[in-house]
Amino acid sequence: MHAKLHRVRVTEANRNYVGSVTIDQELLEKVGILPLEEVEIVNIDNGNRWYTYVLPGEPGEGQICPNGGGALMCQPGDILIIWANEERERSEVLRQGHQARVLVADENNRPKEVFYQTLTPNGETLEYNGYETANDKQLTNFPVMVEV
Repeated sequence: MHAKLHRVRVTEANRNYVGSVTIDQELLEKVGILPLEEVEIVNIDNGNRWYTYVLPGEPGEGQICPNGGGALMCQPGDILIIWANEERERSEVLRQGHQARVLVADENNRPKEVFYQTLTPNGETLEYNGYETANDKQLTNFPVMVEV
């Protein structure tokens, strides 16, 4: 994963459009998701999951609009998690680490929090640094043993 939009709300669902999901351009820019990039989506209200590609929506409007078949997987008001993956060689991650940008949205799809989750090489381990919002917003650090 290199980017995630967490707890965004569906503003509309348009089944008469050919595929994709339309997302407010400002949200895309905050996490680094590109137009036409493939994303995975999970609806946390009903458990539906699907893959599609992104179209940029009007900046600042908070639009989250699944289109085509994806519109049948949700309804306005449903809460989604949308993320984009990145393929990297394992050896590269072990040498250079990895960083993912996460945006947690408020009820109007405005950025509530934006933070990074990272893997940092540290000798024989990769150190995971995440942001644990359930524990008073404390940074969490976990060494992860890896084969070098």
